[in-house]
Amino acid sequence: MKNINSKKIISMIITILMAFSLSGCAQGKASAGLSKVDKIKEQGKIVIGTSADYPPYEFHKSIQGKDTIVGFDIEIAKEVAKDLGVKLEIKDMKFDGLLAALETGNIDFVAAGMTPTEDRKKNVDFSTIYYTAVQCVVIRAEDEGAIKSLGDLKGKKVGVQKGAVQEQLAKVQLTTSDIKPLGKVSDLMLSLSTKKVDAVIVELPVAKAYVKQNSSLALSKIQLKTGEEGSAVAVKKGNEDLVSSINTTITKLIKNKAIDKLVTDANSITE
Repeated sequence: MKNINSKKIISMIITILMAFSLSGCAQGKASAGLSKVDKIKEQGKIVIGTSADYPPYEFHKSIQGKDTIVGFDIEIAKEVAKDLGVKLEIKDMKFDGLLAALETGNIDFVAAGMTPTEDRKKNVDFSTIYYTAVQCVVIRAEDEGAIKSLGDLKGKKVGVQKGAVQEQLAKVQLTTSDIKPLGKVSDLMLSLSTKKVDAVIVELPVAKAYVKQNSSLALSKIQLKTGEEGSAVAVKKGNEDLVSSINTTITKLIKNKAIDKLVTDANSITE
């Protein structure tokens, strides 16, 4: 009797497992046919990749004793999630690893003050530009009298974020300077404060945020020329429906003049 019952039990287990397997395969096939937006809605969340060392775009802030990633890119991302009816999940990583994470499907989109350069467009698709800022140079306050033009950076060590548009700008316009790429802007500003570099190239809102936090730093009058300005959201190629959804949100925010307010609000909490 024991042997017969055991065989029946094993048979039942196998039948149940096969049923679950067939159900899983059916669900997998169904999911495979869904668009990117439908998959996001099915999962109930959208994952943003960012590099949270770039105030006021994205940065860490202690809120009620909890480390929180904030900034106007994050607020835009929240609006994207809200319009899709899903939750927002944030993944913080180095800037130069964001597009790789997008390609592997580790994240759904990138919002990190990223400029939609022609080189990047070969690998990913971009939303419409949601914010445009000028590129500027941060120096030590003690050097304000000595560094006033691009010519004054000759032979100087200039820090840029690795993989960012500033790195390419520096290589083209500061050929007589020693370019020092680093993964995080916070590390660049620390290098500036500790005299490991003599200047750092960043966008104006970022420069203002760091100078506001550190009285030993100053915003120079130097501005770099660039034909590729502005920030946009990056999405893996082939996901036109997600790009369209993000563009709808961005267009709404621009029309309502909400982005300017988000920038102002983010700047106000950088301290």
